[in-house]
Amino acid sequence: MKAMIRSVILILFLISNFSALFAQSSKEDRERINQLSRADHKLMMETLGISSIRPGPSGNPKAPNAANTDEAKVQPYFLPNPLEFNDGSKVRKPEQWPARRAEILELFDREIYGRVPEQTPPVHWKIIHVNEEIDGEFPVKIKQLEGIVENASCPDIEVAIQLTVAVPSGVGSPVPVIMEFGFPGWVGQFGQGNGGLTWKQQLLREQWGYAILNPISFQADHGAGLREGIIGLANKGQPRKPDDWGCLRAWAWGAARAVDYFQSDADVDEKRIGIEGLSRYGKAAAVAMAYDPRIAIGFIGSSGAGGVKLLHRVFGEQVENLAGPGEYHWFAGNFIKYAGPLTQEDLPVDGHHLVALCAPRPIFISAGSAAVEGQWIDARGMFLGGAMAGPVYELLGKKSMRTTLFPPEGTWLDGDIAFRQHEGGHTTGPNWPYFIEFAKRYFLQ
Repeated sequence: MKAMIRSVILILFLISNFSALFAQSSKEDRERINQLSRADHKLMMETLGISSIRPGPSGNPKAPNAANTDEAKVQPYFLPNPLEFNDGSKVRKPEQWPARRAEILELFDREIYGRVPEQTPPVHWKIIHVNEEIDGEFPVKIKQLEGIVENASCPDIEVAIQLTVAVPSGVGSPVPVIMEFGFPGWVGQFGQGNGGLTWKQQLLREQWGYAILNPISFQADHGAGLREGIIGLANKGQPRKPDDWGCLRAWAWGAARAVDYFQSDADVDEKRIGIEGLSRYGKAAAVAMAYDPRIAIGFIGSSGAGGVKLLHRVFGEQVENLAGPGEYHWFAGNFIKYAGPLTQEDLPVDGHHLVALCAPRPIFISAGSAAVEGQWIDARGMFLGGAMAGPVYELLGKKSMRTTLFPPEGTWLDGDIAFRQHEGGHTTGPNWPYFIEFAKRYFLQ
């Protein structure tokens, strides 16, 4: 129990406060950020005509309002069908899927993640410096880059994307690259996963490269930053409209701009680009892959609510938590409606739709042990998000997980949708070796 509580505390910290800028700021600055976030949240509620929303449950299993973590208390729920058009007709042929996919994207744009403006400012990439280093026993060339976002429309707001790209030295041909949404100041993905090798070293051993994208370099992780960063720049410093993009969509936009750069880098195989993220950045990785077909494979770590987890299933973190002042900025303003007057039952899409948008590309869903990571993230809900997207993959000639029965910890379900719940906590670390083996099937063809 103590281990579970510690893990829950860690998860809540990551979800609520993990921004290097925020964590390192003074008490006064933190309070200013919180006040501005609450004010922006209130303004959006007023715009939506909402006077109040339901409070979210607590992640502390001992709290009086603790989130449900008992499978026996999960009530029956109805899931909207990814293979059913808005008019009720069914998708029966692969050639019908693009039209249905467009409908799902529109629902996510309007209700969940928000719309990217039709005209976003261009990004101009420049290499800051290049180093030749040794990582363990692996020679590696590391490039530090900055993507300067053009701001002629609003000179008061400056935005620059921080990106690191590393490839094995001396290969002489383009290599696959796995791009991670990185936590600034965080030491990797919680350790090693294979023979004491870090995730970077595991990739280098395969003669693959890696990239680290710093999301908060171009969009701060709090509501106070919505009039700054790329969202603020696109809006010229004005408040968001209810269907404007939130941070998850903005971070995904940054990943797409990194892919733009990869297409110009002779060291990178633009056809073999993957994306990985943990927690909030697991959400962002799933969103990035769903919206950008150039991303060939995804490694989605403990994305939880707002990611590939099913929100219709009332378990762990809920819509009310996401819609409150601490996390609303990840989403479109319209999402707040589902914490009052609407409910999760009114959501037109869910985590399985997000996975379906990635089809037919391979996606690996990762979760930690319930005994270590806790139940806030809801491993079973993420598994079901993958499982219920299976019919879309099968329609397109790909392999689903072929089961809706939650597997024992350590079991690797490895269709074109893969799932594994590892023995560790809130990390992708133990699943890196499995993801790499999974990726080899596609990258070595």
